[in-house]
Amino acid sequence: MSVAATPQFKPVTDRPWAALMALCVGFFMILVDMTIVAVAQPEIMEALDAGDAIIWVSSAYLLTYAVPLLIAGRLGDKYGPKLIYQIGLVVFTASSVWCGLSGSITELIIARAVQGIGAALITPQTMALITRTFPPAKRGAAMGVWGIVAGVATMVGPLLGGILTDSLGWEWIFFINLPVGLIGLVLAALLVPTVDTHDHRFDWIGMVLSGIGLTAIVFGVQEGQSYDWALWIWLLIAAGIVVMGLFVLWEGYTRTEALVPLKLFKDRNFSLANIGITTMGFAVSGMMIPLMFFLQLVGGMSPTRSALMLIPMAVLSGALAPVIGRVLDRVHPRNVISLSLLGYGLGTFWAGAIMAPQTPVWQLLLPTILMGVCQAGIWAPLAATATRNLPMRDAGAGAGIYNTTRVMGSVVGTAAIGALMLNRLAAQSIPFEQGEDSAVRQLPAFIRDGFATAMGESLYLAGAMLLVGAAATLFLQRPRHQGPGGLAETEVIPVDEVDEADEADEVGAAES
Repeated sequence: MSVAATPQFKPVTDRPWAALMALCVGFFMILVDMTIVAVAQPEIMEALDAGDAIIWVSSAYLLTYAVPLLIAGRLGDKYGPKLIYQIGLVVFTASSVWCGLSGSITELIIARAVQGIGAALITPQTMALITRTFPPAKRGAAMGVWGIVAGVATMVGPLLGGILTDSLGWEWIFFINLPVGLIGLVLAALLVPTVDTHDHRFDWIGMVLSGIGLTAIVFGVQEGQSYDWALWIWLLIAAGIVVMGLFVLWEGYTRTEALVPLKLFKDRNFSLANIGITTMGFAVSGMMIPLMFFLQLVGGMSPTRSALMLIPMAVLSGALAPVIGRVLDRVHPRNVISLSLLGYGLGTFWAGAIMAPQTPVWQLLLPTILMGVCQAGIWAPLAATATRNLPMRDAGAGAGIYNTTRVMGSVVGTAAIGALMLNRLAAQSIPFEQGEDSAVRQLPAFIRDGFATAMGESLYLAGAMLLVGAAATLFLQRPRHQGPGGLAETEVIPVDEVDEADEADEVGAAES
């Protein structure tokens, strides 16, 4: 005897695609903001006399984005993802205005930190609501739309950032979030459904441990070069690793609801997808800094022209994302994800190898085209594979964990690649402060070769991490809701498996 494959799934809206479009406004705004800032960093560095503190404009945002993500997922489960999403939009939009009004690099970094908190409240709610509004068999297509949004944001962000920076000034890359945020709030109120909530306790000890550990690691990696890798820097990094170890032990020991339910990692796909997205976050966030500095300081490009270099990558990613989303529901996920991570890694090595003042623009575009094709097979497919087997009551926690690992990868990637960039510049006897008085102009010819070499070598670390992700995702399994023949085999499952799943959920609820 058999029943429908998703007997526990109950539709919460008859307009799931409209709800998804509304949620994508906030997701779009977060991604645009990250790419806009990357393009404008040389201009900000000059305007605010920032020096190497400019790296913290990205790192502060990513750090405060990463730390609250876990509890933000739980907040969505407890109070409703719609409410937390709306609060996040308010915080993000208001802090964006503050960023634009900042008169010093210190104030801008603080405002970016608050902006990261808003982003943390928004992000897990989008994935959790996709899980709650779409049945497993359609989540691949829904995540495909999510991937289109990511691709379009990747395209619009740098281009819009370049245009705004060139015409109105860097402040407007933040002011532009005000109308987008207001539109997002209206659409969320009208289209996003209110879903059932689950009462959860909050693991404050776990949150404190994760915050301390991650902050120590990131600060140590970020500032190591500035302090000549003194002993106390290494001790700080080691202490952060120890605290993160204690965090994991605490999560396994706690008898209340853990901030990170370790039981979710029993699902192989969830665990491996988290490894894959960590390496992707590490590479993509970290590589933007040396890439933009190369195009503007060595290539002499304006912020707008340097942003245009990313258009082919973004167009290909956005165009292919829906196709990959439909394919993912029918094929083994490792065939798409592992190959895409491998291709993206090879494209990154390729880009680093050809970074030189004499390289023609058309040659620089070739690796970005490869990366655009591969990117379509990474973002949405990884997210769909990670969440497809999760029970509904842990949708927020699962989304929080997944996005935390992604952002942790971005935090460490930005810090590590930024530190490597400074190290390679030092090896070329080029002080980073060289660019302060010429942040938006081409560097003198006699130092361009060394600067380009340092930027290219910085990309190799990103490529190496992507190869790690490709190796890990080779071991992905076919999702439980997908048989060998694809969607046609997802219609039924045995009743005893459903009853067993129901019983497991009841036991989990009782333990909570």
